[in-house]
Amino acid sequence: MATIMAMPKGLESLEGYFVERPEPLLTNKTIQVILIREVLDYLILRTEETRELNTVFTWRSQDDDTIVERVAFLATKQKGAESRELGALLRTLNQRDGRPDDSCYLKDRLCVRCPRCILFGATSTERGREARQPNIRHRVAYSTAFSLDPFEEVAETTTFNGVSEATTLTGQTLNVRNSVRPATLFPSIVTLQSVTWKEFVLTLKTIGKTKRYGAETRIGGEVRNNLFGIVAGWEEVITPLEYTLALAKEALAEEGKMPTVEITGQILEQYRGLASMKDKVKVLTTEELQSLSEGVQGFEMPKEFVEAAYEDARDFREFQSSRAREETTRQAR
Repeated sequence: MATIMAMPKGLESLEGYFVERPEPLLTNKTIQVILIREVLDYLILRTEETRELNTVFTWRSQDDDTIVERVAFLATKQKGAESRELGALLRTLNQRDGRPDDSCYLKDRLCVRCPRCILFGATSTERGREARQPNIRHRVAYSTAFSLDPFEEVAETTTFNGVSEATTLTGQTLNVRNSVRPATLFPSIVTLQSVTWKEFVLTLKTIGKTKRYGAETRIGGEVRNNLFGIVAGWEEVITPLEYTLALAKEALAEEGKMPTVEITGQILEQYRGLASMKDKVKVLTTEELQSLSEGVQGFEMPKEFVEAAYEDARDFREFQSSRAREETTRQAR
């Protein structure tokens, strides 16, 4: 039975949108974390097949249908970095508390029983009998984020040369790097469905501490993830593209206007009015958001918290496996 703990201060504003324990069958309880990812160093967002930046054409703003090109921050680039950071956080907590190492890592050895696996989803990599175990469906979802400003205002191409240690002379150009300039903003949304408050805390902690994204992170890719809002409901209320176009409308209305928590709250209220079950939607106020952020930031994740998170994960896996065995037995009859 899961250990009962008190939630950090500020989370009571979302209490009705958490589940008591993670289960394979999802509910509609959804929490969307509204972020602005702020680039602090040259960021390379490209696919493996080409060295060009990932881009997409969209409208200029919510009320301007002029087509502009934007840099695309693919969902996989966001999810991969944050999934790895959650794994590193759990390993660090386990070392602190003297817990055994689960030896869980992407992508070749997922343990399918830790808090990361049951939140981000996992496919068993074991052979033989274990390979027949059910996979785990994700309960955290990412969408492509789009640069707030057009491509031509945020993209930069640089060349770099090799320097001979013997002569200190540069040779021919080695390569060309297409990157996103520092100070570029990417409005982004992370969506959580049917999560416990413990999983929510782990997610916010992970997002807050993840600092490097994209390719070639050894020499750049630094990003700060700023929390600008939270909206909860029985559905996904807003998408990153809608958030970006709404922010662009505000910026165009007043030259140089930067996003604020207050503007984000107004946008979320606007999209609350478009929800199919708007009476179930809650947009956190500026005060509630600040209280929640401070509560999570100050929460030290004691040993009891970590044990409870792993206990939830173990119970989830045991319940899922037992249901799968029952279904297999039923079909065999």
